[in-house]
Amino acid sequence: MKLIIVSGRSGSGKSIALRSLEDLGYYCVDNIPVNLLPTLTHAVVDEYDLVAVSIDVRNLPKDPMELVEILNYLPDAWDMNIIYLDASDDELVKRFSETRRLHPLSKENKSLADAIIAERQLLAPIAERADLYLDTDKLSVHQLAELIRERVLGKKSSRLVLVFESFGFKYGIPKDADYVFDARFLPNPHWEPDLKHLTGLDSPVEVFLSSQPIVTKFVWQIQNLISTWLPHLERNNRSYVTIAIGCTGGQHRSVYVTECLAKTFGEIHPDVQIRHRELNR
Repeated sequence: MKLIIVSGRSGSGKSIALRSLEDLGYYCVDNIPVNLLPTLTHAVVDEYDLVAVSIDVRNLPKDPMELVEILNYLPDAWDMNIIYLDASDDELVKRFSETRRLHPLSKENKSLADAIIAERQLLAPIAERADLYLDTDKLSVHQLAELIRERVLGKKSSRLVLVFESFGFKYGIPKDADYVFDARFLPNPHWEPDLKHLTGLDSPVEVFLSSQPIVTKFVWQIQNLISTWLPHLERNNRSYVTIAIGCTGGQHRSVYVTECLAKTFGEIHPDVQIRHRELNR
């Protein structure tokens, strides 16, 4: 049985993630007391191959550390992955203010800001166990749903998934990145009149950048670094590693480098995914 546990702070998008998994054929359960998780999973193991359960601050045991013990109690034969969603404190405050929803911890006479901070501390044990961390700050409802589908469907085996992501520094560094590389010192096609309106996916930009020795060296050194440590990351039982390449606007250099890396590792690694964050703008 494949079990996905969806967790994260209130307002981060857990309901959207759970609905996306339901669309993918998962039997989904929301807001079940964590102490009943072993009972639930044993009850459905013969009937369902795909199960997703939402765990958040509403259904934690009194001692949050008990959650770790409960997860450790689940059979090793089950393929369990934890997806943890989060957003910045300011963004969560904004979302609650816009929807006028009551935060689950507000009942304890906490302000909204204090409740959001307290929730992060309570969920720390499961956040530390997460196989996939998703920052939803800049994601729309549809983008989050698509990202969940992409990550779940794209995982072809139990081995590590390599995610190569391009981004623009002026829009912020991806919070879910494990490694971040800065490509802003490379020659910029933006200043070439014939290339400015294109992206790193277009052939003229590829020709321009591939002819620059400094670009080739940059790509090679990142390949060498990831190749060196990839076996160690796999032995650490990680599910995802995200390598983010950034340039100024996320249109040319970072896209090209990301494509080069993904192509190289796609030939030697079974699970490689690509995301160009700014090309969707």
